[in-house]
Amino acid sequence: MAISQELYPSQDDLLYEEELLRNPYSLKLWWRYLIARSDAPFKKRRTIYERAVKSLPGSYKLWHAYLRERLELVRSFPINHSEYETLNNTFERALVTMHKMPRIWILYLQSLTEQRLVTRTRRSFDRALCALPVQQHDRIWELYLVFVSQKGMPIQTSLRVYRRYLLYDPTHVEDFIAFLIDSELWQEAAERLASVLNDDQFRSIKGKTKHRLWLELCDLLTKNATAVSGLNVDAIIRGGIKKFTDEVGRLWTSLADYYIKRSLFEKARDVFEEGMQTVVTVRDFSVIFDAYAQFEESMLAIKMETLGSDEEEEEEEKGENGRMEDDGSEEEEEEDVRTNVELSVAELEKKILHGFWLHDENDVDLRLARLDHLMDRRPELANSVLLRQNPHNVEQWHRRVKLFEGNPTKQILTYTQAVKTVDPMQAVGKPHTLWVAFAKLYETHGDLANARVIFDKAVQVNYKTVDNLASLWCEWAEMELRHKNFKRALELMSRATAEPSVEVKRRVAADGNQPVQMRLHKSLRLWTFYVDLEESLGTLESTRAVYERILDLRIATPQIIINYALLLEEHKYFEDAFKVYEKGTQIFKYPHVKDIWMTYLSKFVKRYGKNKLERARLLFEDAVKAAPADAKKPLYLQFAKLEEDYGLAKRAMKVYDEATKAVPNNEKLSMYEIYIARAAEIFGIPKTREIYEQAIESGLPDKDVKTMCLKYAELEKSLGEIDRARGVYIFASQFSDPRSDAEFWNKWHEFEVQHGNEDTFREMLRIKRSVSASYSQTHFILPEYAMQKDQRLSVDEAKDKLKQAGVPEDEMAALERQLAPVIRDTPSKDSNRKVGFVSAGVESQTDGGIKVAANHEDIELPEESDSEDEANVEIAQKEVPAAVFGDLANKRKDIEDDEGGGKDGESRLGALERIKRLKKV
Repeated sequence: MAISQELYPSQDDLLYEEELLRNPYSLKLWWRYLIARSDAPFKKRRTIYERAVKSLPGSYKLWHAYLRERLELVRSFPINHSEYETLNNTFERALVTMHKMPRIWILYLQSLTEQRLVTRTRRSFDRALCALPVQQHDRIWELYLVFVSQKGMPIQTSLRVYRRYLLYDPTHVEDFIAFLIDSELWQEAAERLASVLNDDQFRSIKGKTKHRLWLELCDLLTKNATAVSGLNVDAIIRGGIKKFTDEVGRLWTSLADYYIKRSLFEKARDVFEEGMQTVVTVRDFSVIFDAYAQFEESMLAIKMETLGSDEEEEEEEKGENGRMEDDGSEEEEEEDVRTNVELSVAELEKKILHGFWLHDENDVDLRLARLDHLMDRRPELANSVLLRQNPHNVEQWHRRVKLFEGNPTKQILTYTQAVKTVDPMQAVGKPHTLWVAFAKLYETHGDLANARVIFDKAVQVNYKTVDNLASLWCEWAEMELRHKNFKRALELMSRATAEPSVEVKRRVAADGNQPVQMRLHKSLRLWTFYVDLEESLGTLESTRAVYERILDLRIATPQIIINYALLLEEHKYFEDAFKVYEKGTQIFKYPHVKDIWMTYLSKFVKRYGKNKLERARLLFEDAVKAAPADAKKPLYLQFAKLEEDYGLAKRAMKVYDEATKAVPNNEKLSMYEIYIARAAEIFGIPKTREIYEQAIESGLPDKDVKTMCLKYAELEKSLGEIDRARGVYIFASQFSDPRSDAEFWNKWHEFEVQHGNEDTFREMLRIKRSVSASYSQTHFILPEYAMQKDQRLSVDEAKDKLKQAGVPEDEMAALERQLAPVIRDTPSKDSNRKVGFVSAGVESQTDGGIKVAANHEDIELPEESDSEDEANVEIAQKEVPAAVFGDLANKRKDIEDDEGGGKDGESRLGALERIKRLKKV
């Protein structure tokens, strides 16, 4: 065969050929030659590859590159092309020396898989597994499993391959099970899955839990019940139900579906019923119930369809039989079906049982009744599930009884089961209500004897709290009262409140477990009910005995004390009632004793009035002494009312004075207002001056001091004491920030407009600026909480804070401090008067208080000056002389001259105004 000319070496190849002739076993030279001829046709490159692998048959690099190029070449050809066979031969030649190279095997096996050569591919996989070490088998098995999983692969081949793979790696049994399920080999799939679940050491590589595997097995068994045999499906699923508590309802329905698939319908019903009676969650119950109801509905629908088709067949058979009877003989004897061996078992059963009522095929009514009964039982079954979750849930037992309303027998059975099941120590709710409802059931049906028996048994149960047992005794007594058995009700209460004997206490102490019956005689609820019965049905002596017993047991409440005292008052035992109040004030402390004291004092004052005034005073003093500060105000007001009505006004004022000192700061202002109002009513308005001064000095909060000062100023203004009112305003100014308390300064402004002159008005403005400057500097330094309206510091404290912080004083305050010692050293008859202030009766002191100075310039007017003749005198109107204004008129004239005088007036302008004018020029 002639060789093509293009396969011969060209002029450019001579260089590489000469080198290869000198060294034909150099991989580097062959590789350089192939790279240089990378653009040459594949035929020429194939010749070079063949020469290279012939010279270097053990070179992996050459074989791999050669095989890759051949693979790329055949990809464009169909799989039946001759090039594929050439490729396979090349792989076989390569594997002679490359049989330990897994990559060559992988390329070969992938190519064979694509060629669909089943037998050759399988044998090649086996050769690869034999040739390669076991550490590299996982790379081959991955391709092998893909190969046997292809469609059209013989199933037995795939099974054998998978079984061999499981010998190599048993952890991939889940892949085998999935393959079996896909191949519809249900029997082996179920066996493998069951073996996996029985293996405690098994760990799923796909992250599946044992519970999920159980569900898959159940689905597999139930959906293919007829195809799987040899496994105890019932035992397997029940084992899963016992082992796994999650989604138990699905397992029960799977077991029922298994029996349904096998046409064991009654067994399926039993499984549904058992499942509903054992599950403990509402979700599982809903799953089972819905499946059960769906099953019954489908069975009913199928039965109705079959009955319709059977009726049509019977009508046709009757017509044929009628025609045959007309043609046949009437004397022919009836054939015995039992001797007819040609009949099948089904036909024989049909003929023998025909007409038997248990074999009646028309059981649609029975199936309807069964479905209705199931639907009616749903509330009861759901309640049973909740009770299985917690059998000590009292509320669920009550709901269960309501389900049987109208069926007393069922209700009695339910109550009996409830009181036997519920443990009072573990009960959720009030267990005694079950006994009460049980007894009321008998009572409503007129059976009082059994109701008493129920109550008698109920009071012997050891409950968790005494209140439960006391409630039972009270319900028992109320039942007797409803039926007019008053004497029996009193006997029950006497029996319930009786204290256990010493011997019983000793025996219980020896046991170490004290039941609630031992503490019942101290139940306040029981005694309260008992005393109400005695007040309604008993005598006064018996009622007093019960009250005294309550006091002896030390279980009384303030309300019981008050009720006892009111009872004695109703029967005119006033002193005994007051003794009860005294006991109450000794037993209880504040705040519980407050109502007792208020009732006691009001009743005592109402009873005796002024007859026992000293005793009432002592009672009030004791009450005030025992009360805390925040509870003293109403007692002091009541005390003062007593003195005003039956005592001396002076003593009433003393009580008010004590009250203003005893009450807390937040109530002092209202107490002083009451004090001032009563003093003004009794002694007149001038008397209130002392109270106002006392209130201002008493240490009230700043806002209350300011309020009191405004009222004091209004008082002085109403009395015509203008200077005294102005002094009060000056003192109150230190508590009023002009920026936040404009109301105070507006009032002072109105006061000066009405009653002052220019000097006093200027003084008010100066004080306002000084206070504003003090507060503005205080705001710079002091923390925010100290500048709140209700917590503002005084001016002196603010100045001290500023001085500590290193902030200089304003010029006005510094000037006043410099002048203060000079004025104090200067002898003067008005040495107490401050610089720049108009004389007033009230002066500010360093300690924050006020000093009342006697006004020696008061003029005593004669009484006749108030006659009516003076009211008719007409006052002549005249202009005010210019001399009255003094320097003010001259200053105003100078200002007008400066405004119009030009440069001549610049010398009299202020520095700031001169600077402004220079800037304009």
